[in-house]
Amino acid sequence: MPRYLSKSLMLLAFAVGICCIVYPAALLATGQIFFPFQANGSILKGPDGKALGSKLIAQPFTKNEYFWPRPSAAGSGYDASASSSSALAPSNYALRYRVAQMLGPIATYRGGAKAGQAVGPDIETWFQKDLFQGAPHLVAQWASLHNSAAQGWVSADPSHGPYVDAWAKAHPAVVAQFIKDNPGTPKPQAADLAIVFFQSFSAEHPGTFPSAVTVTDAKGQSVTTVKPVTTGSDIQSNFFDMWRQEHADLALEDVPGDYVTTSASGLDPDITLQNAEYQLGRVSATWADDLKRNPAEVGTEIETMLAKDAKAPLGGLAGEKLVNVLMVNLALRDRYGEPK
Repeated sequence: MPRYLSKSLMLLAFAVGICCIVYPAALLATGQIFFPFQANGSILKGPDGKALGSKLIAQPFTKNEYFWPRPSAAGSGYDASASSSSALAPSNYALRYRVAQMLGPIATYRGGAKAGQAVGPDIETWFQKDLFQGAPHLVAQWASLHNSAAQGWVSADPSHGPYVDAWAKAHPAVVAQFIKDNPGTPKPQAADLAIVFFQSFSAEHPGTFPSAVTVTDAKGQSVTTVKPVTTGSDIQSNFFDMWRQEHADLALEDVPGDYVTTSASGLDPDITLQNAEYQLGRVSATWADDLKRNPAEVGTEIETMLAKDAKAPLGGLAGEKLVNVLMVNLALRDRYGEPK
């Protein structure tokens, strides 16, 4: 018995040594010696040596001088600790509405007298008429048709919730009726009151939408408050879907799919070359304005950069050409300096 036990212990020690010490050490040494960049997270650094991000993980860019990554459903967006897709099927209403929100401010006409022009101004003009399919109070209809969007609006900006709370204090009868109709919610929060809030708002402020705007107070400080507006990105994004339903016969330019849809991880660092070229006009025009240069020349320079950096998987044998957003944006900064 002791002989078998000793051999078992020796085998155990050998297996632990190989699997837990020798093998990991060999992988660590191989990675650090031959592939240090990849083994340490593919971290890209600035001229000062400070880490700017990983080549493998997307991060948000919002300035017009930069290319924007795919939308993200990872946590609150691009959260590597909460990697996930939106898990919304193509038939899901929420996916349709989210894509429509992104399309509103960027969609353009394909043909006709307005070819190439943005549809946004026409959405605003249509919105101001305060009619949808012949019925008045467009914002109230929007809230009824898009419950989750109306409730999401309450938490979309820190100023929205307090605005609804102030409305609730000024409309006790409406809140009392809501509680009567919803006995399971005796103390409704701002999000609970979203639908009745928009119904009331639509009646009191026809042809307008509550939007967070920055104003200067009596002390000369900038503060954010909510005001009824008739134009702006809130209207273009939230009401594009309803506008499109009434203007289904109008031809609009195609938009790259990865521009408005999330990846499976929510952290995809690449966009298609088609997506990058779609954004090229905005990026080059903004840089040209910053640098006081000819937009066509700047556009040609950036397009050359894209063509040089774009690569397809498996050395070009499969899939579409892709552009790494972080790398191309760093190249833009290196070439043109910091955005204004």
